[in-house]
Amino acid sequence: MIANNAGMVARFQTAAGRLHSKKIPRPLRACITAVFIVAAAALGVWAFRFYKYSPWTRDGRISAYVVDSAPEIGGQVIEVAVQDNQFVHRGDVLYRIDPRDYQSAVNRTQAALDAAKARLALQKENLQRREKLRAGDVAAEERQSYATNVQADSADVESLEAALYKATIDLERCEVRSSVTGWVTNLTVRVGNYANTGQRQMSVIDADSFWITGYFEETRLQQISVGSKVRAELIGYPDLKLLGHVESISRGIADTNTLPNPQGLPQVDPIFTWVRLAQRIPVRIHIDHVPDQVHLAVGETCTVQIERTGH
Repeated sequence: MIANNAGMVARFQTAAGRLHSKKIPRPLRACITAVFIVAAAALGVWAFRFYKYSPWTRDGRISAYVVDSAPEIGGQVIEVAVQDNQFVHRGDVLYRIDPRDYQSAVNRTQAALDAAKARLALQKENLQRREKLRAGDVAAEERQSYATNVQADSADVESLEAALYKATIDLERCEVRSSVTGWVTNLTVRVGNYANTGQRQMSVIDADSFWITGYFEETRLQQISVGSKVRAELIGYPDLKLLGHVESISRGIADTNTLPNPQGLPQVDPIFTWVRLAQRIPVRIHIDHVPDQVHLAVGETCTVQIERTGH
């Protein structure tokens, strides 16, 4: 066993000697080390500049126009024609308000208008008969009185026609319809509820209005221009890309330092003099393509990468 161990030691020493004889020369080792240091430094500078100035952000959000379905007249809801999150087309009925009071108003106004038209017709006939008489047969004051009556009754007819138009419009407004094509959301109305004028009962998300709002640090704006191509990745769909282009870049954000205090003085926030934080500027991105598997929803977050351009 001792002899075997001695043999193994001898073979190890021989192999080490061979490796030592093939050792890389010191100058070459220094050059290789220097090359690695320079490459690492260059990679670090590139990574820093890419992170600092490349036009990308993790702070992107899906946005869309949301239309309130507030009624223009008040009344009791007698029918709800949709369900929450249902897709509807423009012009579809969302819910109906009891129309009986408004139908009654139409009927009353129509009756008053008919009576006013009858009075006007009578006054016109009286005026025409007196105008056919000779000047000495009728006093000028009487002729003028009938002419004034015609004008007054004509004004009554015009006023009632306007009132009838308003009553008819109010009757039509008992059916609350969707003004856009999209999805019903936040449905709170129920049959039996009283719908107040101007009070939202549900909202409809416009299906044709989705866009991305990307909040980019101001240091990255130099590489962004209107029309640049965009790729966005939703946090819930990491393997699918939304394609689009830059539609516009915001021209302003709120400056909290200009808000006055109760005494009317500006409230200037203290800052760290050695740290200068970059402001975030909203960039509006038009969505050109959405994969079929993606479920777009307002408020979803995404990472946005813009094709880099120079100025």
